[in-house]
Amino acid sequence: MLLEICVDSLDSVIACAAAGADRIELCASLTEGGLSPSAGVLSQARALFPGEIAFMIRPRGGDFVYRPHEILAMAADIELARDLGADAVVFGCLSPDGSLDLPAIETLLDACDGFPAVFHRAFDVCNDLPAALEILAEFGFERILTSGGAPSVIDALDPIAALVQQAADRLDILPGGGIKAAQVAEIVRRTGVNQIHLSARSLQESPMTFRRPEIPMGADSVPGEYERRIADIGLITAAREALGAA
Repeated sequence: MLLEICVDSLDSVIACAAAGADRIELCASLTEGGLSPSAGVLSQARALFPGEIAFMIRPRGGDFVYRPHEILAMAADIELARDLGADAVVFGCLSPDGSLDLPAIETLLDACDGFPAVFHRAFDVCNDLPAALEILAEFGFERILTSGGAPSVIDALDPIAALVQQAADRLDILPGGGIKAAQVAEIVRRTGVNQIHLSARSLQESPMTFRRPEIPMGADSVPGEYERRIADIGLITAAREALGAA
């Protein structure tokens, strides 16, 4: 039985090494569902963690519909991950109608060039999970990370068991999403999976003794999955004009 922990800090990587996790999914910003971490973080994680490292390929939060320039950035990150010692890459691309974005997936698999690929929880917001599984198996994905199309794994044990049966020996089904350590045994027993994915996090206080909590460094809330805050051409132009007039 294989234990995978998703992490977004080197402190978490060290904890995984100390506790004997088999594999980590290395991310940034788990509050946004996991984004691509930096090259420096991967390099240090490789030095700190003796097990497998699956490297998240996700250039931004929000949905999984990517523009061509984003796909190119993801392909470059795949090459970087391979060169810096990752053992697999994790990505997912969808079309606006909820189907798999086949051209984007093919482009990223070409960048993998045989390097192991994992399809992440974009799978859970596909419009047809069994059909998507068939396509991903044909593409040669090593595994699918999924909560069974539900908000959390514990709410979808029967659907996950069905996915395990459908996948057979073609690819692995990796349950992940809202799992607590106390639920692991039941999930394994009810679904027949041979690996499990969770974050296993607890809250840790900052060592800062001098604090200015009234000064935020980012948003006080995370946008929903189907909305993003991006730079606005009109607002940039207005700022440029105001600067010129100052």
